[in-house]
Amino acid sequence: MTREIRIGNVVFGGNRPLVLIAGPCVIEEESLTLRIAEFLKRLTGDLGIGLVFKASYDKANRTSIAAFRGPGMEEGLKILARIKREFDVPVVSDIHEISQVEVAAEVLDILQIPAFLSRQTDLLLAAAKTGKAVNIKKGQFLAPWDMKNAVGKMAAAGNDRVLLTERGASFGYNNLVVDMRSLPIMRETGCPVIMDATHAVQLPGGAGTSSAGQRQFVGALSRAAVATGIDGLFWEVHENPEAALCDGPNSLYLKDLRPMLEDLLAIDAIVKK
Repeated sequence: MTREIRIGNVVFGGNRPLVLIAGPCVIEEESLTLRIAEFLKRLTGDLGIGLVFKASYDKANRTSIAAFRGPGMEEGLKILARIKREFDVPVVSDIHEISQVEVAAEVLDILQIPAFLSRQTDLLLAAAKTGKAVNIKKGQFLAPWDMKNAVGKMAAAGNDRVLLTERGASFGYNNLVVDMRSLPIMRETGCPVIMDATHAVQLPGGAGTSSAGQRQFVGALSRAAVATGIDGLFWEVHENPEAALCDGPNSLYLKDLRPMLEDLLAIDAIVKK
């Protein structure tokens, strides 16, 4: 059993029910982001589960120089602060540089370390020293047992409020694969473990100047992950993924979320009975 970590009105771990981390890949514009947050708040309220809203203010690792990155840190944090205030939900976004940490921590409830930066010691230490919860995405190049080193860096800075997220491992070129053994292996650290089922179906750089994706497999991966006893799910969602400015091919339609979650919560209840 993983340790309990309370973040606002949400509790991860400790054999508690599944928590959903969801939102659009990137903040495209304020009104759309608010509509998605309102939908998710209403849905998770109906289903009686915890919600953390996610959206990036800057996607610093886009495939092409011409790709949309978001509104930037200042404007993005204002929008996330509004969502946090109006919908009473914790919020999470990526940090990429040490210079962003203190400013981001004034708004974010969870600081997220992107997968490509999961071994960046100074960034991890800076995030840990804020005292905020930190979600570390496992690098596509790392084995699940390697994540104990990231957890150790956080502990060295006095922070045990750590979530670990699986998002697939590189499998040849432009492809990812998920080894479900990684989920119980990472839970051995005592940290709550999250399955990022939408990034796990991404085909990195698969569209030439952007990533492709296989949305049709998100449900299957989510069900398999929940059956291992994970603590949370991470989904990128959108009103119209075909028109999304980032990660559309692997994002879920809002209209599809309720039946998927109902099935997953039934599995979660059986596993954690």
